[in-house]
Amino acid sequence: MISTVGAASTRSRLIGADSEKADNANNVRSYGISKMKGYTATLPNGEAIHYVDRKRWLWSLSVLYPLQPLLGIWLHFETGNQAWLLLPLFLGYVVAPFQDWLFGEDKNNPPEEVVLQLDRDRYYRFLTYAVVPLHFIALFVAAWWAGTQDLSWWAFIGLAVVAGMGSGLGINTGHELGHKKPVFERNLAKIVLAVPVYGHFWIEHNRGHHRDVSTPEDPASSRMGESIYKFALREVPGAFRRAWAIEKDRLERRGRSVWHSNNQILQSMVLSLVMQLGLLIAFGWLMIPFLILHNIFAWWQLTSANYVEHYGLLRLKEPSGKFERCQPWHSWNSNHIYSNLVLFHLERHSDHHAHPLRRYQSLRHFDDLPTLPSGYFGSYLLAYVPWIWYRVMDKRLLALPHIQGDLDKVNVDPDKRLVIYKKYGQDHT
Repeated sequence: MISTVGAASTRSRLIGADSEKADNANNVRSYGISKMKGYTATLPNGEAIHYVDRKRWLWSLSVLYPLQPLLGIWLHFETGNQAWLLLPLFLGYVVAPFQDWLFGEDKNNPPEEVVLQLDRDRYYRFLTYAVVPLHFIALFVAAWWAGTQDLSWWAFIGLAVVAGMGSGLGINTGHELGHKKPVFERNLAKIVLAVPVYGHFWIEHNRGHHRDVSTPEDPASSRMGESIYKFALREVPGAFRRAWAIEKDRLERRGRSVWHSNNQILQSMVLSLVMQLGLLIAFGWLMIPFLILHNIFAWWQLTSANYVEHYGLLRLKEPSGKFERCQPWHSWNSNHIYSNLVLFHLERHSDHHAHPLRRYQSLRHFDDLPTLPSGYFGSYLLAYVPWIWYRVMDKRLLALPHIQGDLDKVNVDPDKRLVIYKKYGQDHT
């Protein structure tokens, strides 16, 4: 909500998905917004504004969401029905897309005049700190349940998959923390990335992906005509190789071996090794298949996000031979309320790439951006069926204002280039 106070009048406007329906103070009070913390600033024209983030308390959903496996375990304990262990799959791939459809989108932005105050508000930072130990707790409890209960084969596999999906959210937590300047937050990123065994992520992402995003050189940017399954085989090993090369170069410039204790990838991986060996010792050989499945599906969550975030988008080369600077239209965006609330606003990905240090509560919507047809959870479902994904997304891609059907402005899978150019009646050079 923003209130602007001029010399002669006072007016109040609710910012949100239904802002056009609520443009008076009574509606603001009906949401209970007046009781929330606000931020005051002055516009360039001298008007005073008072901004309230009406989603302030709802951001705590990003803290609670990784605990979904524990809900299934509790219901299994209470009822004896093993099917409850699969509840997070239903919540993630059925309920979440439905809620994105039900609650719609929120295209409103905090005013730039209060962004600094928002960024300094410790409440928002506390949420990203608080979720770190919960990722460990969720994995430990799931491993304990899998290792001590007499589960059928399908329930055991399902619990491992569910635990992996929850740990995959740890990569999102590490993503938010790893972009920040304070050493404390970057150390928390390295710690939480030990849960999905993806300690190289914050190095690869910050110094590799953000540099090469939406170019053919980036293993974490998917190409038009490339299925998510083919993409995964390129992205997972490619990201690790790039992270290792970056860290090796950093250490060598300091006169150190890549195996030095200061290797930040190894630091996180040692924690992963200790943690998973501890689970193996505590709960026996069943942890071997459990953790293999857990790790694969944790990585799959990142692969799914990377796939939908930059599909087919291309930064063009300038006369100097360098790629143009990353702009908001080089990422697919989504303003769907529910999935953004449980993912620390990850889906406002366009502003994140344009301004990577900006904290999640301050990320902005821009008009005429590449827009996904759903939030991430619904988009993942489309991506898992390639022919449906191509049918939905290829026409969206080619219709973008900066592309206008020109395949030379698209990041096309080299193996599909001739077929795609022929399909759209364009000459391939």
